[in-house]
Amino acid sequence: MSVPRYAAGMPDRTAPADTGPSLALVTGGTGFVGAAVVRAALREGLAVRALVREGSDRRNLAGLDVETCAGDLREPTSLRRAVAGCRYVFHVAAEYRIWHPRPETFDRVNVDGTLALLDAARAEGVERFVYTSSVAVLGVRPGGEPADEGDEPPEGGPIGAYKRSKWRAERAVRELAARADLDVVTVNPAAPVGPGDVKPTPTGRTILEAAKGNMPAYVDTGLNVVHVDDVAAGHLLALRHGRRGERYVLGGENLSLRAILAEVATQCGRRPPRIRLAPGLLLPLAHVAQAWARLRGGTEPMLTVDGLRMARYRMFFSSAKAERELGYRARPAREAIRDALAWFRAQGYLPAARSAASSAAQ
Repeated sequence: MSVPRYAAGMPDRTAPADTGPSLALVTGGTGFVGAAVVRAALREGLAVRALVREGSDRRNLAGLDVETCAGDLREPTSLRRAVAGCRYVFHVAAEYRIWHPRPETFDRVNVDGTLALLDAARAEGVERFVYTSSVAVLGVRPGGEPADEGDEPPEGGPIGAYKRSKWRAERAVRELAARADLDVVTVNPAAPVGPGDVKPTPTGRTILEAAKGNMPAYVDTGLNVVHVDDVAAGHLLALRHGRRGERYVLGGENLSLRAILAEVATQCGRRPPRIRLAPGLLLPLAHVAQAWARLRGGTEPMLTVDGLRMARYRMFFSSAKAERELGYRARPAREAIRDALAWFRAQGYLPAARSAASSAAQ
């Protein structure tokens, strides 16, 4: 069994050989990143318990040797049950979307839920808590220069209710961990792409719509694209080697949106978009899309006001610290896009890949 070990200068807490695999709780285990962390933890020889909401889509856990525990970040009593007996916690669950018809939900889940889980972990004597934050909490640099863990957003936090909730959550995690003497390591994933994107996530939706030919234009922005399985591996590296109280960007390749859409088009046998649009021109459409989404029950629209405000910046990041301290590595973005497209096809989100003849004829 491979038991996580800690960075130099920290005590070795390896369990006795006769205790069996160490138990790790993964919140959000049915979700995109959470399920990838579950798979990575199982490969490391950990026993895994997944916190799952009642009625959630559990296909990402199909065939995995995982204990499930029903619970919700908004129900603190369920969290104490989920944490009981666990040596480690990977807190991956979050309300992850750019827009919500009830924006207060972001704080209820991402801030209050996280603090409730930390309280439960402290009460149950959890040894190490790996908190999944986001690069959304970081500032961005002008001119597309990659930002890192030392870059802070402007006063008041980053753009958008989701990003601000994650920013407030990470600050609260650091404060509580220091006050309560909790062993917490934070990881900040970039834009994950790959198999298992059941919702899909905002980045996954972009790839999916581009693959369907529904994105003939683009805005001049950029993202750091990372394979979801590399993000998951980074979580296990943080558990083994992360320094207490530190945070680590888990990113991949910095690409313009145009380059991302071009790669999707190439892999799908389509022509890449050639029309560049200014975000400001789309703002009226975004307001209409959000109003319509509220009327239809709150499904997140493709165009959102906060999304367009964010698009004014190239959200590029560096994973140098994680590479140096954790041994983290990420594969090329084209492989993440390839695996995402293959999974979307296999799950029926996309039709089967078109033949070379039909692609050439377009």
